[in-house]
Amino acid sequence: MTVKKKKGKFTPGGYKVAVKRAKAGLGLFAEEPVPKGACIIEYVGRTLKKGEDQTITSQYLFEVSKTKTIDGGARSNTARYINHSCRPNCEIDIYKQRVFVMAKKAIKEGEELNYDYDTEFFDEYIKPKGCRCDKCQPESK
Repeated sequence: MTVKKKKGKFTPGGYKVAVKRAKAGLGLFAEEPVPKGACIIEYVGRTLKKGEDQTITSQYLFEVSKTKTIDGGARSNTARYINHSCRPNCEIDIYKQRVFVMAKKAIKEGEELNYDYDTEFFDEYIKPKGCRCDKCQPESK
């Protein structure tokens, strides 16, 4: 295990993550342990122009403030693969109009990263089809 150098709270720690098949399509998985409170990754993308959020069809929009929305649809935005969970192991912190994914608890190697979307996206796209997170769809034994 490599020791991560402690930087600012909002500096992603360079943790190894991988996009893999998950219950809800593709997901982002930890390839090494991540300690509670660690900054794992930043959700990045282009900032939409005024009014563009009303016409764009991307499902990867992240509203940072009343005046700033990020389109994280580019595949280079690895954080876009983090799925929703009603019992998440990550949480979002917005700092200086940037979006950071933080470990809400210690995350084990191989564990899928997830956070609670708790947004219009959840109500519009996930809820009608049924939530597929571990809390709502426990694996059958």
